[in-house]
Amino acid sequence: MAIKHLRTAFASQYQPGQPARLNSGEALQEPGGDYEALHKQMKRLFNSKPGKKYGRFSEDLGDCPFSSWLKDYREDKQSFGAMTDRLFGQWQELLTGCQEEFDGHLMIVHEALADAEVVYLLILETDSAMRFDGNQALDATDVLSLSRLNLAVRIELDDWLGENGSENYLTLVHGRGTGEPGELFIRLCGFTNNVDVEKETMTFLDAVEAFAKTSEPEKAGEVRSRAYEFCKEQHALGEPVEIEALSGYLDENEPQRFKEFASQNAEVPETGVLHPDHRKVKKLVRIAGSGGGMSVSFSSDLVNQAVYYDREKDALTITRLPKALREQLQRYLEAREE
Repeated sequence: MAIKHLRTAFASQYQPGQPARLNSGEALQEPGGDYEALHKQMKRLFNSKPGKKYGRFSEDLGDCPFSSWLKDYREDKQSFGAMTDRLFGQWQELLTGCQEEFDGHLMIVHEALADAEVVYLLILETDSAMRFDGNQALDATDVLSLSRLNLAVRIELDDWLGENGSENYLTLVHGRGTGEPGELFIRLCGFTNNVDVEKETMTFLDAVEAFAKTSEPEKAGEVRSRAYEFCKEQHALGEPVEIEALSGYLDENEPQRFKEFASQNAEVPETGVLHPDHRKVKKLVRIAGSGGGMSVSFSSDLVNQAVYYDREKDALTITRLPKALREQLQRYLEAREE
């Protein structure tokens, strides 16, 4: 089984100023079955979330002791149950001081993969559902949401404690609207942001654009498309972009060419790893803009083929209109003429 250990706790704070309530479950070893299915769905949501943050544990163990507890567990100095007792206790303490209402399930999962071990901390939300009870009376109940995940962190244990450790072994999902509980969750995890995603996105875009311009004009578009596809695949896997792997993907015949170019022409981190925002990387293959009641989007490959821009007149000419757009325009003009 992929899951080595798993445990959950339901915490609630309905009256700020009063002690938060917490009800924890048993520590499970290799639970299998439905737990594996639930965790698989949560990982799918985790990997698909845009705007993730990357970092490391805070060095302030007094305020953020989770990393020390996790390390003791990893080194067999305490059991999974003892470690999670401490974790759940701190979560209850943090929520007791929270000034906003909150309820949710905190789930911690230790997962063993083929080539690595990871730990997830996730806040599972609930949806309201209706059912008929045993007497056929309509009853409202809460069920776990399988479509929302706004607070979660993934810890790459090997990158953190291994011999060739990484600087950024934490990946955080921190959704908008999570308010004070969201900030307390970050504090519980001990997360410290160590990556400027905006800067690394620009580094990625600039490096690919500059590299594409060194290629023959007919191949420049292919370079941009392959770079975007690689970035999109990495995002789906929940993984950053390794420049060496991207280099081999862009040019199988000369797999080091892009890597060498990027090292000389871009501010690539010493680790050779970037964390670009895949939504903004889409600029490599699409040109888009909106404003003044207009919204335009098209593939960059269509420039000077079906889309022509006149810089002097600041005018855009579009040929080969999509069928649906042409039909809408024709119906609109016919209606006005009538």
